[in-house]
Amino acid sequence: MERYAIEDLKKWKNSPNRKPLILFGARQVGKTWLVREFATFNYNDYVELNFFTDESLKTIFERNINPEQIIQQLELRFNREIDPEHTLLFFDEIQESQRAMDALKAFNENSCKYNIIAAGSFLGVMIGRRPVGQTDQLTLYPMSFCEFLEAMGRKMLADSIKNRDVTALSGVSELMESLLKQYYYVGGMPEAVNEYVMSGNWEKVREIQNGLITTYKGDFSKHINDPRTEPKIKMLWDSISLHLVKENKKFIYKNVKSGGRAAEFENAMQWLVDTGLVHKIYKVEKPKIPLKMYYKEDYFKLYMLDIGLFCAQAEIRPANILASGTDIVDDMNGALAEQFVCQELKAARVSPLFYWGREGSTAEVDFITQGNDEQNPGEIIPIEVKSAKHTKSQSLKVYIQEYSPKYAVRTSLKNYGIAETKQAGNLYSIPLYLISQLLRLINKSN
Repeated sequence: MERYAIEDLKKWKNSPNRKPLILFGARQVGKTWLVREFATFNYNDYVELNFFTDESLKTIFERNINPEQIIQQLELRFNREIDPEHTLLFFDEIQESQRAMDALKAFNENSCKYNIIAAGSFLGVMIGRRPVGQTDQLTLYPMSFCEFLEAMGRKMLADSIKNRDVTALSGVSELMESLLKQYYYVGGMPEAVNEYVMSGNWEKVREIQNGLITTYKGDFSKHINDPRTEPKIKMLWDSISLHLVKENKKFIYKNVKSGGRAAEFENAMQWLVDTGLVHKIYKVEKPKIPLKMYYKEDYFKLYMLDIGLFCAQAEIRPANILASGTDIVDDMNGALAEQFVCQELKAARVSPLFYWGREGSTAEVDFITQGNDEQNPGEIIPIEVKSAKHTKSQSLKVYIQEYSPKYAVRTSLKNYGIAETKQAGNLYSIPLYLISQLLRLINKSN
């Protein structure tokens, strides 16, 4: 399988200011596979330390975190020379050893010539210090739609998306819609994608998805400090799909538990966010630069890390999505399309990401972000998500009338196009399968 994060790792390797790299990401998104694949084709050798499966490794770091002494002991332990330039050191499940995490800072300060990648599924909730300023950081998400296409043997389609060949893609819109719906069900968890590619068996894919959900629920009790938090995490996790199918997708604690309050669930919510299992998208009432200064902390929506897991959680069957004439995608108030867009924008590293809502009104635009056009830095882009080809949107119309944005985006199953509006600049129609190219499409047209 092709993972585009390999290119990020290559850039890190070749950076003159390289620091030890911390690779974040939820469990089972493919972090270990990614590092092994990267090491195989970019280094003469690599040494892998797994602090979860081999407790004895911790003793090397507990005695002393002097880089030269650690290297010496690792060479003796693994009976091989560690070449600073041509050997990759891979510290897997590093959250199991605080001292190993501390050693990353020492390596950066005293011996940054070594190539070191550290990974772990629970780094976000790790007790103790994380040397954030002394490390480079990268987050791995589930496989994107383009990565899914490549795994399916559809590299030409994936390349057309990455090259933003809107003319060619408009001629295969029905095929793209079919593949998009397949991705809705399978999602981007590597094990599920691999099963679908190998067997095409929907039920086996669902078994894998349910197994992952069971594994995550098992983690709730293993990686929390306060046992009282576990049932709250489970309640929050189980309620995400129910919230997203509501017309008003704002997360409401009383829908999780009768009389539920934010203070009661605060720690549980943060745990889910820190482990990467959910994306928390805050509301902004005044779309001003910088957006991070204007969000409403008490108003937010939650999305799952993967659309396939969302379908499994909601018990959506293949026929519900794939059968001709089915309207479940619309019946669910666009929840699948919104989940997909959130996931794609995260994987494309579109940031920051919020949603807009007018105070005292039902007007709400699904996402807003800031552009990265060098000629027009900081332009705010509203993004309205529609699940089909019917694209009437009163909320986006309200936003355009009120703020006259230079760019506005409506993403749906309609083909790509640009229209000028009286109240604003360009209104972009971007097909859902192209939403990962949002910023590039806007920059290209200027």
